[in-house]
Amino acid sequence: MSPLNNDDLHRIFEKLDQNGDGFVSLDELKCLLERIGVQTSTDELEQLVGKTSLDLLNFVCFYDTIIKANIGDDQSETDEKGSDAESNLAEAFKVYDLNGDGVISCEELQSVLSQLGMWDEHGGRDCKSMIGLYDMNSDGVLDFEEFKNMMVG
Repeated sequence: MSPLNNDDLHRIFEKLDQNGDGFVSLDELKCLLERIGVQTSTDELEQLVGKTSLDLLNFVCFYDTIIKANIGDDQSETDEKGSDAESNLAEAFKVYDLNGDGVISCEELQSVLSQLGMWDEHGGRDCKSMIGLYDMNSDGVLDFEEFKNMMVG
């Protein structure tokens, strides 16, 4: 999805901070990653993060770093980095395309957002509207190109 706003990141942080200590431990972060199908060890996460826990500011910085690395917001990327970004987007697409049919439906989007703790029935989020913003052929689902436009747009 397109980059999250600070309110979304704060809600995710609060849900991840299971013990309420104001920090997200690597174990808590690892649980989130496993929910979305990313398998990693705590040691790998510590090498990536450089710390054993993240406060809210560190969490937002970590998120921003991941988004920039995976989506390729840096316009001066080489072709090689661009193909890495494309590969990362393809992997992200597979996370949302739960049934593997090559498109992301409203139900799949809602399911993944629920797994991430970002879906709130009362929060006014409407998957049809979210998909509708990027559904260029008006078929009610997102294909990979539409998903890519959503992620980098």
